Amino acid sequence: MTMFGKSSGYEYQCLSQRDAVYSDTPGLFSSHAAFAHNNYDQRGLSFDYVPKVSQNDFTDKSQGLLSWICNLIVTFLVFLVTFITFPISGWFVLKVVPNYERIVVFRLGRIRPPKGPGVVLVLPFIDQWQRVDLRTRAFSVPPCKITTKDGGLVSVGADIQFRIWSPVMSVVALQDLNASTRLTAQNAMMQTMSKKTLREIQTERIKLGEHLGMDMNEMTKPWGLEVDRVELILEGVLREPDGGHAGPIIMPPSVPGLEGLTGPIQQLAMHFLSQTAASQSSQDSVSFTDELRSAAAVSVSRVDGLMDAVRSVLSEQLVHQVRACYRFQITTDSGQNNCYYVDLTQGAGACGVGVSPREPDVSLCMSEQDLLAMFEGGLRPFAAYSSGRLRVQGDLSTAMKLETLIKLLKTT
Repeated sequence: MTMFGKSSGYEYQCLSQRDAVYSDTPGLFSSHAAFAHNNYDQRGLSFDYVPKVSQNDFTDKSQGLLSWICNLIVTFLVFLVTFITFPISGWFVLKVVPNYERIVVFRLGRIRPPKGPGVVLVLPFIDQWQRVDLRTRAFSVPPCKITTKDGGLVSVGADIQFRIWSPVMSVVALQDLNASTRLTAQNAMMQTMSKKTLREIQTERIKLGEHLGMDMNEMTKPWGLEVDRVELILEGVLREPDGGHAGPIIMPPSVPGLEGLTGPIQQLAMHFLSQTAASQSSQDSVSFTDELRSAAAVSVSRVDGLMDAVRSVLSEQLVHQVRACYRFQITTDSGQNNCYYVDLTQGAGACGVGVSPREPDVSLCMSEQDLLAMFEGGLRPFAAYSSGRLRVQGDLSTAMKLETLIKLLKTT
């Protein structure tokens, strides 16, 4: 029974754990009325006392008659005081709401329809209100180690964009909107990726991102959220699958200009580009390897000469175009590891042997032969990355800016 009047008619009981196949709407509690009418859309939500809140119907029939009369009297008195003290009270009760926001109001503890945009009235003492931003938000899921279906171990992250479509549900259903959405996205990503093989994760990232977005929408719909876009990011393969692979694994990066193509068309385009780049890089490696073998005794001097050539083309204009610091971890034919750097962040730039004075933005790991081939124009950075001969630690788009420096070297 309520304090004034009739009972709300909602009694809660614990629900047993159900299989994930049937858990379309997450929740720990459910009302008897929901089971009686086969209505599972609202179970487990904190606004069960307003059964049609998801349909923008805020009629509350759980309030008793005496409670309703008391609320009406208090509201009238506050309106009267606000009117008498106007326009002084106008500075406190009138709120300006832009088009991309809404105000969710609780009057005497009970939810009201959202207000805005424009100038809205919020009564003092009896109204509690909260602004809700309807614009698209974005966050990143940090890379997680996931064991694939075929026994491999990969590090996968994601970039997710979402927006609020129901201000009221986002306020009454969640205490911490950002934390709940991040945890839901991380758990959904790990469950989805663990059911896929390494080959599927590498070649069907766009398709898996679309399916992951639909799965997340099913879970966040009762919260008033909608996931607009999910982009999976494969950081690296930590362990090969059990039994190995029939052929080399190609990890094509996101290709600029193909974002508008969805589904199988984009996958086919990326597969074609990666195969073309791999064949081109293999031809370059054969011709360049022959050249290196004929001059193996002067390989160290050739790298030093390359650094001298890079130093001669450094300029403030190049720094303005790139604005990044690169570290090259080079492996020689004898197995030695050498470190070089190219700093294009300030002044006219700098390059040399050893560790850069500042923290590098991108680290590039490759062989000495591939380094010379790339800077001499025989091997493009995209082809080296697609074929696995170039390993990138950091932002891939920043690493691809090396094309600017390589083109400048060709013209000299």
